Amino acid sequence: MPFSNRSHDQPDGNRSTQPRKSFRTTITDFKRSPKSGPRSKPAPPDNTNAENFYYLKQMNSKTPMVIVMTDGEEIRGWIEWYDKSCLKVNREGAPNLLIQKRCIKYLFKQEDL
Repeated sequence: MPFSNRSHDQPDGNRSTQPRKSFRTTITDFKRSPKSGPRSKPAPPDNTNAENFYYLKQMNSKTPMVIVMTDGEEIRGWIEWYDKSCLKVNREGAPNLLIQKRCIKYLFKQEDL
């Protein structure tokens, strides 16, 4: 495009004393803001409380449970209470146990046996 010494005329015929402004003034205009980007699904919650709900349900009904340990041993009883890392299991005719959750392979209701 050839260079022109033509002055910048306004629509009303007056000459402009100010230089033309660029459409994009800074490089930051090219960056997407977090709000303008495509919307993605939110991350799933870390804790669904399903474990807590299950323990509370079994505790309130005193459901007889079978707890299978990582070494294959089975413990039968009902859950009295639980916390982040342990279960307290009451047993009929045997001492109550405090079992660490990391030692439990799985557990199920005794009636499913």
